[in-house]
Amino acid sequence: MQTFIPTKNTPVSETDRQELLNSHATCEALSRYIEVLLHASETPLTDTDLKKHLSMSHDELQMALIILEERMANSVLALSKTASGYRLQIKDSYSRLIQQIFPERLDNLSQALLETLSVIAYKQPVTRADIEQVRGVSVSSNILRQLFDKGWIIEKGHKDTIGRPALLHTTAAFLDAFGLASLEELPKLPDLASLKVDG
Repeated sequence: MQTFIPTKNTPVSETDRQELLNSHATCEALSRYIEVLLHASETPLTDTDLKKHLSMSHDELQMALIILEERMANSVLALSKTASGYRLQIKDSYSRLIQQIFPERLDNLSQALLETLSVIAYKQPVTRADIEQVRGVSVSSNILRQLFDKGWIIEKGHKDTIGRPALLHTTAAFLDAFGLASLEELPKLPDLASLKVDG
């Protein structure tokens, strides 16, 4: 969809004006359809999913998403893009209220699990021995099992050393769980040297 955007000194003909209004009305309607689909879907929806379900062009999708984000500005929900696609989620500013009223909804993640997951996320691919080297303690099989069960890590490849230990990587499900679109969105570490793993 080619959208005509008039500048301050550009005269707007009635035809162009009508086309602009129609285009905006279409994208406004599409933004509401996207909102409905995101509410109804149990999983995030990708650009491809939305374009296919709503038969719209790339430009229409981008404009509809902008309109949806603007409409969400005064809502308790926010449009979020994760590794698996778009989803609606409660804004971070309400997280304390949710924790107070619904503590059972919180995933009880131990410090050891979070440390193990952090080493994998920041230094992947890593082996179990690499994680133990960074943390200075042995990695519990139960912690790795929990991470595998959540679908947050996978084994992909083997390190070319004695015993050929499995290499651990994070997954798209990990990114989704933490509201990230990619690993580049991970917070910066204050001291990366502390996470050095022998190559």
